[in-house]
Amino acid sequence: MGNKLTVIVPCKNESDNIRACIGSFRAIADEILVADSGSTDGTLDIVRKMGDCRIVEREYRFSGDFKNWAIPQAQHEWVLLVDADERVTPQLADEIQALLDRGPDQDAYWIYRKNHFMGHPLRFGPWSSDKCVRLFRRELRYLGDTDHAEIHVPNGKLAALKARLTHYTFWTYDQYFPKIDRYASFQAQQWHKAGRTPSRVKILFNFPCRFLHNYFIRLGFLDGWVGFQVCMMVSIYSFLKQARHWELCYALSQAEVEVSANSQAHPTTHDTVSRPAA
Repeated sequence: MGNKLTVIVPCKNESDNIRACIGSFRAIADEILVADSGSTDGTLDIVRKMGDCRIVEREYRFSGDFKNWAIPQAQHEWVLLVDADERVTPQLADEIQALLDRGPDQDAYWIYRKNHFMGHPLRFGPWSSDKCVRLFRRELRYLGDTDHAEIHVPNGKLAALKARLTHYTFWTYDQYFPKIDRYASFQAQQWHKAGRTPSRVKILFNFPCRFLHNYFIRLGFLDGWVGFQVCMMVSIYSFLKQARHWELCYALSQAEVEVSANSQAHPTTHDTVSRPAA
């Protein structure tokens, strides 16, 4: 008998995604665990109507922290973690099922992702080699306190699967900009807490260097205007992390500026007023 699998779906306000996401892996899941962080758009109503899903709820602080809370609640030894904007393809489902049936010889597995930009698939550029550890033994945990923390495999027993996850990164810029600003702000806060100071060199050169590398060296231009926009967005994110770090270290508050301006306009020392002789 093969190893049983718990599939964990971390989510918040994913009513547009959750049905298709769960449907993509349902055939291989022995348990479906939806870890919600405060949905208000009917996501959990959809999950309940689908049936055969267990729901756990807690506030979200950052990605690794939230997933590390959800993982121990899985009932089975093997865990597959799938974000709501991802889909398990039939090829990936077959590969995972065959692996579990014969018995995994590793403790965790990388899964590459086929990323999409507003629905358009990407073949080149910065997202072409994107991969995450998503299939792993339940005792493993995420290491790191950023939103890009990864599963830590202390013994190094780690391999990659061949089939890919389909990943619909975002559909509009209204979805994307708040996301990268949140990621950038969180990273800047970690740098600030660690006592790091902003780098003028990185503020000045990260954006153009990142864009040129992704657009030309990593062949982002071969994806046309879609590739151009993705390379720009990745570069903007790189700059935004540095800018947010500078803000934390050097930005002046309105109160500070106005108090300083008022003190210069109205000095505390009084000038002596000369009066004409009587």
